[in-house]
Amino acid sequence: MWTGSTPGVYLFLWPGEECGIFFRACNNFFTADTNEKNMNPDFNIESYQYELEQNQIAQIPAARREQSRLLVLDCRTNLMQDMKFTDILNLFQPGDLIVVNDTKVFPARLAGKKDTGGKVELFLLDYPDFKNAETFEAAGDQSGTKEKQSFSVCGLLKSSKKPKPGSRLFFNQHLQAELLQHLDGGKVRIKLNFDISSGLSPEDILLTSGRIPLPPYIQRGDTDLPEDCERYQTLFAQKSGAVAAPTAGLHFSETLLRRLKEKNVRTAPITLHVGYGTFAPVRVNDIRDHKIHEEYVDVGPETASLINQTRKNGNRVWTVGTTTARTLEFAATETGQVKAKQGWCGLYIYPGYSFKVVNGLITNFHLPGSSLLFLVSALAGRLRILDSYATAIRLGYRFYSYGDAMLIIC
Repeated sequence: MWTGSTPGVYLFLWPGEECGIFFRACNNFFTADTNEKNMNPDFNIESYQYELEQNQIAQIPAARREQSRLLVLDCRTNLMQDMKFTDILNLFQPGDLIVVNDTKVFPARLAGKKDTGGKVELFLLDYPDFKNAETFEAAGDQSGTKEKQSFSVCGLLKSSKKPKPGSRLFFNQHLQAELLQHLDGGKVRIKLNFDISSGLSPEDILLTSGRIPLPPYIQRGDTDLPEDCERYQTLFAQKSGAVAAPTAGLHFSETLLRRLKEKNVRTAPITLHVGYGTFAPVRVNDIRDHKIHEEYVDVGPETASLINQTRKNGNRVWTVGTTTARTLEFAATETGQVKAKQGWCGLYIYPGYSFKVVNGLITNFHLPGSSLLFLVSALAGRLRILDSYATAIRLGYRFYSYGDAMLIIC
């Protein structure tokens, strides 16, 4: 059974869009206190646990993007429907708007060796700022010096022995790194050094050096499947910067998007670079005490205008994914108007939050005890969500990143 509370000791945080595997020293991590008995169940972390058989954790995507299943929860009628994702065409009306996240997952996992010879894996939490490189020359082989560019980023290190600041990491002939310092929460600051003397750009080097950051519950071993590079990326992906896919968007195919366009259902992008804030583990009993990390968002003026005009016309704005939902709520005024906005989003949504914009959400199924489960519970109600999950489990739905989808209508 997968319950989201597997005991054990982990030396690092290893991310996925919905998953944070985190270290714990014992089985009674969630220790009851004298106030827990009186706590509102909506705020108690134990109220967000459920059991799931391992065989319902999707290891590969559906044969075609749109061939996943869709559980429709209509909060207005308390009815659930078991559908195919392509049936979503019948739920959208001409003039409706679909808002999607156009972030692009970058190959954030780097396997290499320490200067001592031991194996190391680096998970980049930041996409390098390739526009602001530090360029320098370093001693090369007999051909002379080599031109390099360096970038400082945060990451997570996995190794048998903790390397010290100043340690060098070697990934390939074009990419090396230096450990600058250890940070809180198991994170490190790393200086990436790209050898560009061969004519390759740092972007190209990273693209060929790293692996797609699949979440740990998708078991791949040392090699990914050939289709992972394509299928763990939405068709909307344009702007590199995410360490996990906005997985609700994975179900949209070219064919489905064409049919939606023919029905006069429009699509508009926002950007939220999925990062540490989405999958960071919740280490508190009272979920109100959880501190969510900030992620960069961008809502352009055209998208904001389309959203406002669609709602003014009496049509529905459909939100694809919890990342998009957070972004729209972050950019909304108290009256529900969406403004063009750029910046760091630290909005934390859990039961008790009053949504200003979102009332139709396409989402995947989320891990027990995760902040994403809190968000969908805030929208539809915790008991209603848990009942929906129980129904999906009973019907054999596939869960998590490569799994099936859910549509919540409020």
